[in-house]
Amino acid sequence: MDYACKIFRCIDDDIPEAFLFNTMIRGHVKDMNWGKALLIYYEMLECGVEPDNFTYPPLLKACAKLSAIEEGIMIHGHCFKLGLQGDLFVQNSLINMYGKCGEIELSCDVFDQMLERSVASWSAVISVHASLGKWWECLKLFGDMMMSDEERRFRAEESVLVSVLSACTHLGALDLGRCTHGYLLRNISGNNVIVETSLMDMYVKCGCLEKALCLFSQMGKNKKNQLSYSVMISGLAMHGHGRKALEVFSEMLEEGLRPDEIVYMSVLSACSDAGLVDEGLKWFKGMKTEHGIEPTVHHYGCIVDLFGRAGMLNEAFEFITNMPINPNDIIWRSLLSACRVHSNLEIGKLAAENLVKMNSQNPGDYVVLSNMYAKSQKWDNVARIRTEMASKGLTPNLGFSMVEVKRKVFKFVSQDMSYPQCDGVHEMIHQMEWQLRFEGYKPDTSLVLLDVEEEEKIERLKYHSQKLAIAFALIHSSRGSPIRIVRNLRMCSDCHTYTKLISVIYEREITVRDRNQFHHFKDGVCSCRDYW
Repeated sequence: MDYACKIFRCIDDDIPEAFLFNTMIRGHVKDMNWGKALLIYYEMLECGVEPDNFTYPPLLKACAKLSAIEEGIMIHGHCFKLGLQGDLFVQNSLINMYGKCGEIELSCDVFDQMLERSVASWSAVISVHASLGKWWECLKLFGDMMMSDEERRFRAEESVLVSVLSACTHLGALDLGRCTHGYLLRNISGNNVIVETSLMDMYVKCGCLEKALCLFSQMGKNKKNQLSYSVMISGLAMHGHGRKALEVFSEMLEEGLRPDEIVYMSVLSACSDAGLVDEGLKWFKGMKTEHGIEPTVHHYGCIVDLFGRAGMLNEAFEFITNMPINPNDIIWRSLLSACRVHSNLEIGKLAAENLVKMNSQNPGDYVVLSNMYAKSQKWDNVARIRTEMASKGLTPNLGFSMVEVKRKVFKFVSQDMSYPQCDGVHEMIHQMEWQLRFEGYKPDTSLVLLDVEEEEKIERLKYHSQKLAIAFALIHSSRGSPIRIVRNLRMCSDCHTYTKLISVIYEREITVRDRNQFHHFKDGVCSCRDYW
């Protein structure tokens, strides 16, 4: 670009043509000099050179990279004045630019105003929604695309399908993910490593580990990279196969692939999920000594989690205080969570104090500490924490569970029976509880951290979101079919016991993905071996 700039400045023409300015703008964008690309555009306007439809796509990309929404809106106005607002490439670039700047409504406005759409247009608007985590909207748009006239003339591109797979992954929508996989097989030959890794990740996180392993084994050795190994290692760990995950890591090393920071994150998480403390510490030390990788705060966080899950809270606290880097809020939050699980109020208070010093605005931190006080029957402290939350305007996150039934995803919130899909769920809950009595189930009311009567505690346990989702799935799915649930919070021990017994009574395999890992319930046993 240095040579290109010198040549550009030596041009004798009084007014260089648009082609030359466009070339310079594209060159700076390709060289990731976003600001210089904008400066060339302003110079172009000052010289009286009229931009054309080739000027704006790279220019809007520069605005997107800089999150320069004001410049992007101004350039959009220039496109309108020049009558270029109907150009397909310009419109696609506007959709991407607004989306990358977080202005999803403006992005959708451009898309809605398009008289003719291409696969690239659909790809742009779907990718924008995926990048902002709007997974429901992402799947709806893909459905609209498949029903549109344009789809009869164009095939969905791999980039669209990767976004759709990401949506299925986050929503736990296995059936929709399978449909997308089928579309790939029918329409696209020779998937690249990104698509294959996305498929593996989707199957792993939708609870179908066997299919992910099958895809992984079918990948040629020359196609497997650090990311594909990382997905498989972390996937095995999430499903309770920590030792198998370490075997895959050893296979990766034998293949001569050098692990990176992300792979080591997966390895340490595998050790943590399986309770392999010694192995985790060994690999943590080996990061630097064997592969020269300096541990980041995320790797230190994995070791804190490793100690915390194993109930080694004093070791975890000592490890944090001796870290060569400053612990962040995630590390203190991990320790606080472990203190709640293992009922260690003393260290929990220290973790909470450090979070307060960091000016934590996470309502979950206050809820965990409040619950620990409640479990110790210290109701004055509970009231103090709740008052502090209210004064800061913090609202606790409601627990919810999502279940896929007949290719639709349904969401249930704890204690909420107002949804239309709750018809019949109340009666099913009563039927399930009647059956559970014969299996010796007794609600663990110690988990209801409110100063209320025992009967009310039992009622509150009865309508946890996971139980509502299971009841709904039992009503609306065929006998013997598996049930797959995705939760936003960690599963409570009462729901864990409850689900184990339901898997026996109704002869169902029930897979639950909570915030930490997968639980596969079958014949009254959970894959986590009650370690989570």
